[in-house]
Amino acid sequence: MTTDALSRLLQTRDWLMADGATGTNLFNMGLASGEPPELWNVDLPDNIRTLYRGAVEAGSDIFLTNTFGGNAARLKLHNAQGRVHELNRVGAAMGREIADAAGRPVVVAGSVGPTGEIFEPMGSLTHALAVEIFHEQAEGLKDGGADVLWIETISAPEEYKAAAEAAALAGMPWCGTMSFDTAGRTMMGVTSAAMAEMVEKLPNPPLAFGANCGVGASDLMRTVMGFIATGTARPIIAKGNAGIPKYHDGHIHYDGTPDLMAEYAVLARDAGVRIIGGCCGTMPEHLRAMRAALESRPKGAVPTLEEIAAKLGGFSSASDGTDGEGPARRERRGRRG
Repeated sequence: MTTDALSRLLQTRDWLMADGATGTNLFNMGLASGEPPELWNVDLPDNIRTLYRGAVEAGSDIFLTNTFGGNAARLKLHNAQGRVHELNRVGAAMGREIADAAGRPVVVAGSVGPTGEIFEPMGSLTHALAVEIFHEQAEGLKDGGADVLWIETISAPEEYKAAAEAAALAGMPWCGTMSFDTAGRTMMGVTSAAMAEMVEKLPNPPLAFGANCGVGASDLMRTVMGFIATGTARPIIAKGNAGIPKYHDGHIHYDGTPDLMAEYAVLARDAGVRIIGGCCGTMPEHLRAMRAALESRPKGAVPTLEEIAAKLGGFSSASDGTDGEGPARRERRGRRG
């Protein structure tokens, strides 16, 4: 008997729509570069309610809390490491309030991003410490009423495993995505095939797994096709960026239109993805277009890579890494947003 809200929705629907960007939306509300968005949970709560409500009103069945960097390692950079539980609890509690007022089932997903630390032997992060960091955050999200933990933008398999263990300690169902941004691999060299294999070996596998962020919607779709090629029966998540970031007039702008994201959403659904959302640059107008397309366009055949490239733009690399081509494992951390 499944009792968690996400499993119940997955049992009744072929696809679910997740939300869009957190950072892009908050920057548009005045968040300064380098300012931790999690502090807004307490300092500017109405802005966070607006963020959550924007996703729900645009048709999201799942939205992520404003807690991506809400772990002690990340908050320590802002002398806020003592506020982990508070910031996560409040971020989730506001989400619960918005979801409960939606008039339909909406899942509050407690966002858990990477620690920003590097694991031993290259760095100082141990498995035990990573589990402790993630567990503290998970307990705050749980106390605030999150339905599920949503571990995202992970590059290192060690970090993914530590977060999974923390979810078990907190007694929370979880989902987990990695970011494939280095010629089809994560910064730490993980391929889509390797991730699908790793997920099934976990003592407590996620309710759903997949990819988020990365390079653009076409690259993300290629990664998703890699998951599907493994024959996994586990629900797959796709949260692609709204196009490619372009710098102009002193700020970063994503070039993906609502029409492009609608195409991406339909391609993801036709490929067999169960949870479809956006990442960086994805605004409520993109989500509305995605929802409208998912509801109005009939399901088609599983797309080919050629069809994906034709509709969403070419791939940023020749290989997705699963053929043995592409870069070797690299011991460094990449972008974290």
